[in-house]
Amino acid sequence: MPRMLVVDDEPKICDCLKAHFAAKGFSVACASSGTEAIDWLMDHPADVVLLDIRLPDMLGIEVLKRAKDLRPEAKVVMVTALDDEERAIEAKVYGACGYVTKPFDFSDLTWQAVFEPSFPGRASS
Repeated sequence: MPRMLVVDDEPKICDCLKAHFAAKGFSVACASSGTEAIDWLMDHPADVVLLDIRLPDMLGIEVLKRAKDLRPEAKVVMVTALDDEERAIEAKVYGACGYVTKPFDFSDLTWQAVFEPSFPGRASS
């Protein structure tokens, strides 16, 4: 069973993503801060990390860098409320495989970065 970590400080977002991806066969854990995410990744392997760009204790880019150091095999998909092209480009430089914007839908097209290893960029929501 593939393992996913959802990192978002909004509990409703975490619950929604957890339910959606659990139904698709993922084992899903949630973290509400960058520190919590890094601590989790130190102890657990992850196939996919859904990572909010803005967290209460640090920027998602910093978590992305640490996540790729700890779990280079993990696909990291950035999640953001703002369609910020500059941050998306920066995230790709540090190893993110794509990003989605909030509010998002739950079509497979929106989440293709999670399901397709060769996904080159942004999925539209």
